[in-house]
Amino acid sequence: MMNPHSTSWDYVAAMFSYEFQGGGIDYDTLETLHRGDVREWVEALEHSGLFDGATIADARTQWKRQPRLLLDILLVDADEMTRKRCDMAWISLDRLAPFAQSG
Repeated sequence: MMNPHSTSWDYVAAMFSYEFQGGGIDYDTLETLHRGDVREWVEALEHSGLFDGATIADARTQWKRQPRLLLDILLVDADEMTRKRCDMAWISLDRLAPFAQSG
């Protein structure tokens, strides 16, 4: 299991955090992530050449199980308002998830 305080996570955060800097929130991206669809980010790790197969597999497993971990990485360098908007959107998605699964 990848330690959240490891250097590998720092590199992942550095790769992805630009996406949410400056308020660049995309609700569709949050919704996709909330569903556990982490393909885009896993593929980016694979294509970067920075990570070994075990690290990528571990990230995929953890992010699919707990997509909030990936969101936290994406928000590492985001401003406070962006983090708050993402948190509120995530909470809304948590509330709607049971309805989406039943319908």
